[in-house]
Parts: sequence; structure tokens; C-alpha cells
Amino acid sequence: MVAWIYKPAKTAMQSGHALDKWVLKFERAEKRQTDPLMGWTSSGDTRAQVRLSFDTKDEAIAYAKRHGIPYRVREKPPRKRVKKAYADNFRYGRIGTWTH
Repeated sequence: MVAWIYKPAKTAMQSGHALDKWVLKFERAEKRQTDPLMGWTSSGDTRAQVRLSFDTKDEAIAYAKRHGIPYRVREKPPRKRVKKAYADNFRYGRIGTWTH
């Protein structure tokens, strides 16, 4: 069973970098099944519920190697930081038309 090592995307409620952690998460080994009576989904695969957090990518890789877990690393491209001020919305040479 392969584990993925990645940095999860931020939610809409986050703006800071305090929770920038790397995650090790296992792929599903078997399909989910639907219970015919209640309609709940279940699976016998307990590893799919495990989600480990690490401060750095190297720590996550070292953990996977130490425990003999095959892994894949998914890195997202770095974001460009654009410094923008609120006053730029009202700038004289602004590109675009003012709508109201």
C-alpha cells in the first residue's frame, strides 16, 4: 500500500502559515461498501483513516523509510506573492473600468 506525502491546501478560513505541515496519508486498499439498511459507507481498510502530520517533508520521508512504507511525494508549485494595497483599487492609472 502506497502512502502519499503532501502539503494540504489551505481552507478558505486560513490566511497565515502557522499550520503549514506535511501530511502522510495512505491510499485505499479496498473499495467502500454501502450498508443496505442504513446507507452508511464503510470499509475494512483501517489504514485509510490514518493521517500523520510532520513539520517538514524530510521528517515524513524518514518516517516512511524507517517503517518500510512505499511513498510518493506530491509537491505543489510555489505561490507568487503579490503585494497589493487596498488603495490600488482607486489608483488613477488603474487597468479596468470602475463599475459603480
